[in-house]
Amino acid sequence: RQLVDASARFYCRARVDRGRGRFDSEARVVGVLRPQHLPGEPNTKIHALFVGLVAATFSMIALAQTPIVIKFSHVVAADTPQGTASEFFAKQANELTKGRAKVEVYANSVLYKDKEVLEALQLGAVQMLAPSLSKFGPLGVKEFAVFDFPYIFDGYADLHKITQGPSGASLLLKLEPKGIKGLAFRDNGFKSFLANTPRRTPADRKGKKMRIQSSKVLEEQFRTLGALPQVMAFSEVYQALQTGVVDGTDNPHSKLYTQKMHEVQKHMTITDHNYLGYAVIVNKKFWDGLPPELRAQLEMAMKEATVYANKIALEENEHALEGVRKSGKTAIYVPTRDEKLAFKKAMLPVHSKMADRAVAPAPTFAGAMAPGSTAKASHPFGVEVLLESAEHFPDLIRLAQTRL
Repeated sequence: RQLVDASARFYCRARVDRGRGRFDSEARVVGVLRPQHLPGEPNTKIHALFVGLVAATFSMIALAQTPIVIKFSHVVAADTPQGTASEFFAKQANELTKGRAKVEVYANSVLYKDKEVLEALQLGAVQMLAPSLSKFGPLGVKEFAVFDFPYIFDGYADLHKITQGPSGASLLLKLEPKGIKGLAFRDNGFKSFLANTPRRTPADRKGKKMRIQSSKVLEEQFRTLGALPQVMAFSEVYQALQTGVVDGTDNPHSKLYTQKMHEVQKHMTITDHNYLGYAVIVNKKFWDGLPPELRAQLEMAMKEATVYANKIALEENEHALEGVRKSGKTAIYVPTRDEKLAFKKAMLPVHSKMADRAVAPAPTFAGAMAPGSTAKASHPFGVEVLLESAEHFPDLIRLAQTRL
C-alpha cells in the first residue's frame, strides 16, 4: 500500500481455474499503477517492481486469450466427405467456443501415415483423428472387426442402427482403456472393386494382388476369393496401382475418385461388398483435461459435423461415380442380381471362419440362425434387437448369412 498512490491503483480482474492453472477470457486491466517510492529508497528499485507487475499482468492476459489448439489429422484428401466434414467441424468448433478452441486440420497424411497415426494420438503428438474402423481390431478392440465382414449390412438403415444407436456408443467406450475417447462414427460408403482387368465374377480375383488395410477379416476375405491380399498405407496405393505393385484395390467411390485411382485402373465393379466408415477419436487425457463447458461445445460441434458428414458422404459418392464415368478412363460394371449373389455366396465362409475375431463365439440365439439354416432372412426378434448390443453380434453375422 505504501508503494501505490491511493488515487490511482493498479489491479486486474480475472477468474482462475486453479485446477488447471488457466485464466479465462475475462482477464483484463481495469486500473492504472503509478509507482511511488518510499523515503530513502532508490526510485529505480520501485520502477523495476512496477515494470515486473505490469509484465506479469499482460502475460496473464495473453494466456487468457490464447486458444487451445486441437491438431486433427486424417489420411484422405481434403475434398473427400471425410476431409470436408473435418473442415466443417473445425469451423463449427471455432464458432461455438468463440475462439477458445482452434482446430487445425491436416489432410492427406501430412502429419502421419496410417501405421503411425494411432500411436501418435496415444502419445499426445496429435489430439484428434478419424481413422477407419479397421484400425481398432489390430489395436485390441476386436468388436470393431464386425464392420469388416463382407455383406454384413443390408444398406445404410441396418448400419445406422449400430453406429447411431446404443451399440455404437458401447463400442466407442471400449476404446477408453487404450487412452482413446470415441466421439462419433462417420460414414464413407460401401466399396467397389477397381482393377486393370474386368472383375465381374469371384473367380476373376484369383491370383491377383489386392491392396487392403491391416485387418485379418479383410485378409481372409480376399484369400477366400483366391486373391493375394497386400497390406499397404492408403497414401501409397496410387503409386502401387500405377506401377503394378498391386493389381487392384477396393474403396468407396469418393476415395477412388479424389485420389485419381481411376486414371491408372481401367475397370470398376460396383459390388457394395464391404462398408468403410470412420470413428472420430481424441486423446482421452487431453479431452478429460478440457474445461467441461468447452467439451460440451466441442461435442455439439461434432454432432453437427456428423450429420453433415453422413449427408455429404452419400452425395459425394454419387458425384464421384459420375466423375469416373465422365472421365472415360474406367469402364464401370454393375453386376446383375445373380452375379451379386455369386459374390455374396463366395464370401460366406468368411463369416464362420472369422466370427471369433469380432465376437465371443457363444451364440445368444441358437437354432434358427445357425449357419446352413433354412430360416427366413429376418430374425424373429427383429434386426433392432440384434443391434442393441455388441453381445448380439454373433446373431448379426448369422442374420447376414441367412440373407445369402
